[in-house]
Amino acid sequence: MPGFFRYFAAIFYDLLLLIAIFFLATAILLPFNAGEAIKSPLVFPLYLYSIGFLFYGWFWTHGGQTLGLQAWKLRLVSNSSASISWQQAFIRYLSASLLLGFGFLWRIWQKDRKTLQDLSSQSYIIRTDTNADD
Repeated sequence: MPGFFRYFAAIFYDLLLLIAIFFLATAILLPFNAGEAIKSPLVFPLYLYSIGFLFYGWFWTHGGQTLGLQAWKLRLVSNSSASISWQQAFIRYLSASLLLGFGFLWRIWQKDRKTLQDLSSQSYIIRTDTNADD
């Protein structure tokens, strides 16, 4: 299992990428709304939430590595097989976002160092390198 710093660094790296993707996703909508901000208090947040899920879901189900996980030599695997399903990805994304990422802190109190996202989606993060240093 990865150390706390490595795990957090991968999350932070992916968050920066996700923010850039949100900017792009917003820019794509502007021509369809006459260059104005989307004023719907429900549609726009759901659109961005869906974009976030597609970002994470694609990487998680296709090799188990987002760019942040890849940079920090980590990979998401299922408890039962090498890669996770879209259903597991959705459960993981939903639990992580509803807890505002604080499910990550759950690993501090767990013997096996699993997060709430790991437990709810029946998946976990592993290291892909053989170096034991965090």
